[in-house]
Amino acid sequence: MLRKLQYLFIGLVALSFYVEAGPREQAKRIHDRIAGVPADAATLSSMEADIIAGDAIAAANTAMQHSAFYNVTLKNMVTPWTNEEQTVFAPLNDYTATVIGLVRDDIDFRQVLHADVLYVGNNGLGLPAYSTSNNSHYETMEQNGVDLKIGLVQSTQSAVTGLPATATAGVMTTRAAAKAFFIDGTNRAMFRFTSMNHLCNDLEQLKDVTRPADRIRQDVSRSPGGDSRIFLNSCVGCHAGMDPLVQAYAYYEYNYDSETDPDAENGQLVYNDVGMIDPDTGTRVQKKYHINASNFKYGYQTPDDRWDNYWRNGPNALLGWDTQNQGLPASGNGAKSLGIELANSEAFASCQVKKVFKTVCLREPIDTDLTKFGDIVSSFKTSNYNLKQVFAETADYCKGD
Repeated sequence: MLRKLQYLFIGLVALSFYVEAGPREQAKRIHDRIAGVPADAATLSSMEADIIAGDAIAAANTAMQHSAFYNVTLKNMVTPWTNEEQTVFAPLNDYTATVIGLVRDDIDFRQVLHADVLYVGNNGLGLPAYSTSNNSHYETMEQNGVDLKIGLVQSTQSAVTGLPATATAGVMTTRAAAKAFFIDGTNRAMFRFTSMNHLCNDLEQLKDVTRPADRIRQDVSRSPGGDSRIFLNSCVGCHAGMDPLVQAYAYYEYNYDSETDPDAENGQLVYNDVGMIDPDTGTRVQKKYHINASNFKYGYQTPDDRWDNYWRNGPNALLGWDTQNQGLPASGNGAKSLGIELANSEAFASCQVKKVFKTVCLREPIDTDLTKFGDIVSSFKTSNYNLKQVFAETADYCKGD
């Protein structure tokens, strides 16, 4: 009984500290959550003064000036997006560096899925040159403890990698993304993980068996295990909407030598530009789009990189396509225009806020957070999709009273 009372007392003291947190405690919490490290006395006093003045956003912006916000907080948030294992224990790469750079430079975060952009290390850092066939540039940057706040410089993929500007699509066409999601397979992984990482929806949440199945490729059996009901009630739910979208990646591949480089560490992204013909398909389409054609020979044969968004209608209309009412078409050609489609959805805006909320508040948003959550999403959009604004407002919300 005595022990139970001791635990109750400890819990009440902790709760009292949280509820009655003063401006200095709030400043400390904001800095700890945003930068991941304690603030020095002068910074803490400056943040405390801002909070007393009723400007917790200014306090949060001060915390974001610390280099650890980029080297630790952002890196740990973004790194799992760059690999199928979704592990934070992966080296710095061009995907992660590009996201960090976009946030640092207050760039419209929608560009993460469609811009011709790439962040590399400053020439004065003595790093190996950026390579399309290895990750040494970024791994050396990390090993040398480069301050990403000042060590990253903005460039373009078309200038650094030689990819045509029209074929660039933000992080989707970085080497790290290609290594993780264009490797082998059918390129469906690129869409699945882009949806998970930037729309916060996996295929299970997107299933819709009411969409037409006319664009499902030949490699998908219509009678798996000899039972067509499985296809009609399950497989079609993902493939009917996904396959027309994945067609946007039809000209992309990640090439590597599986015999000498089984882990694909030295592979590179390749793109079939105008005039390049794949010998197996007779078009610009990569051969992986025609594999296992005998599974259902009457299925769709991919002729080009035109995509169509069948999920603009039906249940997935709730993802809020073209949330800014720009009149974006529900179809296009190539990864860039698909990235524009995805990045201009309500799901994209909401997903970024959800990820920042979990990073800063150390938990998922719950029902009692929904009003504030919606306010932050709205603010994110009106701030021209500035992710720092999301960090600041979220830190303010979770600073304690």
